[in-house]
Amino acid sequence: MVAPVTLVTSSVRALRIYLSVASGLGLFLALLAWRRLQPGWVLALAGLIFGGLWTAGYYGPQAMPDLWVAVSALAAVGLYLQATARLGTSGASGPGGPGQPGASAHAGLRAARGPLAGLAACMAFAALVRPGDAVFLAVPLAVAPLVIRSWRHWQLPAAIAAGLVAGCTEWVIEAYLRFGGPLARLHEAGGDQGGLGLHFAVWDELRALNGPTLCRPCTVGWRQPELGLWWLALPALVALGLLAARRAGRPGTALLPAVCGFCVAAQYLFLISYAAPRFLLPAYALVALPVADGLAGLISGMRAEFRVPVRAAVACCLVLELLSQHLVLDHEVRGTIVFHDDYTRIVADLRHLGVREPCLIKGEQSIPIAFYAGCASAPSPARDQHPGRVVVLEHPGVSPPRWTRGWHRHRLPGTRVLRLVAYLPAAPGK
Repeated sequence: MVAPVTLVTSSVRALRIYLSVASGLGLFLALLAWRRLQPGWVLALAGLIFGGLWTAGYYGPQAMPDLWVAVSALAAVGLYLQATARLGTSGASGPGGPGQPGASAHAGLRAARGPLAGLAACMAFAALVRPGDAVFLAVPLAVAPLVIRSWRHWQLPAAIAAGLVAGCTEWVIEAYLRFGGPLARLHEAGGDQGGLGLHFAVWDELRALNGPTLCRPCTVGWRQPELGLWWLALPALVALGLLAARRAGRPGTALLPAVCGFCVAAQYLFLISYAAPRFLLPAYALVALPVADGLAGLISGMRAEFRVPVRAAVACCLVLELLSQHLVLDHEVRGTIVFHDDYTRIVADLRHLGVREPCLIKGEQSIPIAFYAGCASAPSPARDQHPGRVVVLEHPGVSPPRWTRGWHRHRLPGTRVLRLVAYLPAAPGK
């Protein structure tokens, strides 16, 4: 995603501008995949609902996978439904001339080639960006034809499987080359996540709803709960959308994205022991469609005498929600700026202590600080693997690793939020 910019310039500002434009265009194209299935104004409403979330605005300009899984999942489900509609127009396969079942089946397959190819491409992109999310997305799409008889076309699971294989191939190859195989890689990844298993993380996600961006361990309180009441109302809004879509004669256009959204969210709500608001971006993108359906049903389905006040109430709720999301976004952006300023100050303190390239920074906030300092950061505790100066950063109340015994302790002053202590060996490279 970022190679077209990083091959030309190392400017972070240029990268953020590029990703902002690309993420907006990605959302537009993902909604365009639904154009034959939903009225245009309902899709615009869904785009407003999802794009207005502070997490979408915060991560749109960042090189993170969640938003890109969101837009690819949104497009994949829309293309899936388009393919089912076109394949469903065909009759039973068999020989026949024009107007006969065989000709109809051939015409339906020919019309579905575009959506099927798009479905495979979207699944491949999602798998390339984040394989786990792609698998959880693929499960309801693969099971749906077993439940709905008219969707039983072998081309649908074939397109999904082709996309998954294409997107996961690099991950599997890398698993064998670097981790000893896919199972070993999954085991190591699970260990890094604190162990994969049954964890009720719904409360953690609720507490992290308005920040922090990473709640691990999630022991904070629910920040500004009045700005997060929409999250508690989300199941009711989705149910309202399901009823509205059913009354409109297109239940699948609301039910399938709702089910897919729940499946993608389930891994973060029930399988890991911490939370981050960005994890649920793919689920939000998918359920934005049934929510928009429900609001559209309220706007257009009321009797004439209630239509104006209901429209005004819906518009007011949307404006209030957008304003509240902007308040959270502003808070998180200001906090990020403070953190980045602290990184700069910490690097200046480390420079004063004689830390120069080549250097290795480990411990708390090691990756961003190492980036600012031009140093390396590595997970291995073996300090003799790096030829330059080694620094370990920890919070003041946290004991450093045992292998730093005898190192000098330096407090890093001048920061506004981060309070860190640096441990350095007595001489460079030791």
